[in-house]
Amino acid sequence: MNQRARIAMTEDEVAAFLAASRKLQLATINPDGTPHLVTMFYALADGKIGFWTYGKAQKTLNIARDPRVSCLIEAGDDYNELRGVLLYGIAKQVEKTLDLGLDIARRMTPGVPDDLLLPYVEQTGRKRVAFVVEPTRVVSWDHRRL
Repeated sequence: MNQRARIAMTEDEVAAFLAASRKLQLATINPDGTPHLVTMFYALADGKIGFWTYGKAQKTLNIARDPRVSCLIEAGDDYNELRGVLLYGIAKQVEKTLDLGLDIARRMTPGVPDDLLLPYVEQTGRKRVAFVVEPTRVVSWDHRRL
């Protein structure tokens, strides 16, 4: 077995890693072809990465033009601790903006009750759109196995 295969996570390990993490780096494609990279909080929607953003945000405009995205979720400080998942996919706008927004708000603020989160989600949700990423390729690594 080569080293790349040794450090790859199983599907279950990828799912657990995504469930335990809260932030990702989202890359979309600018009109000139350069990457647009931002950090986003996310939630899982049926096991897939979901995020929301303002309808007029650059990432929203980029996705409308070209829905291809990549999402990087990583952890670890030293080389032998590095773990991560790089997910390539297609961002699809979904209708459940407030539901996904509430899930994201819960992950952003663990322990805050829904009755305190809901007013924020409802207010900010008026200007937001939600996306779910349909994965086309997943790459993972866990250097703790080295």
